[in-house]
Amino acid sequence: MLDYKTRNDMLRNTQPIKSTGFSLTELLVTISILGILTAVAMPSFQVWIQNAQIKNAAESIQNGLQRARAEAVARNVNIEFTLGVNSSWTVHLVGSAVNIDSRSSTDGSSNVTRSVLPVTATTITFNNLGGIVTNADASASFSQIILNSATGTRPLRVTIGVGGNIRMCDPNAVIGSLQAC
Repeated sequence: MLDYKTRNDMLRNTQPIKSTGFSLTELLVTISILGILTAVAMPSFQVWIQNAQIKNAAESIQNGLQRARAEAVARNVNIEFTLGVNSSWTVHLVGSAVNIDSRSSTDGSSNVTRSVLPVTATTITFNNLGGIVTNADASASFSQIILNSATGTRPLRVTIGVGGNIRMCDPNAVIGSLQAC
């Protein structure tokens, strides 16, 4: 016959153990809800990424133009800013093949396309006072760059004033706002 203590120990060991995890059903429901939320959010996320690439390209071109203008003033010589494919650009001394600065269109804005006014222009030249002068090859200087993408919803425009001032704006912004063109 078992004594009282041994009997209690045996009963205590046969009690069911409490589970502290997730059941398979709970896990499947959670994964299903997460999948549905991801599917709903994905198109908005893709548009957001495209708009971010457009802004990245516009800011890069604006910074490149400002760099060219500043270099022209600092070096007291004419400096050219040349647009490449899509949003790529280079800054260099007029008549020199040495680049002061450059950017590839694959640096954060690979899906962005640009259009320039006037259409055939690809170069702008800044003089030692930061103003715009005639290009060395006598080609037309551009005055406006419009950046967009196939799936983006927010095109941006970089404009260069006659005095050389550079501004980025949103052609779709409400007139009177700071970003409006």
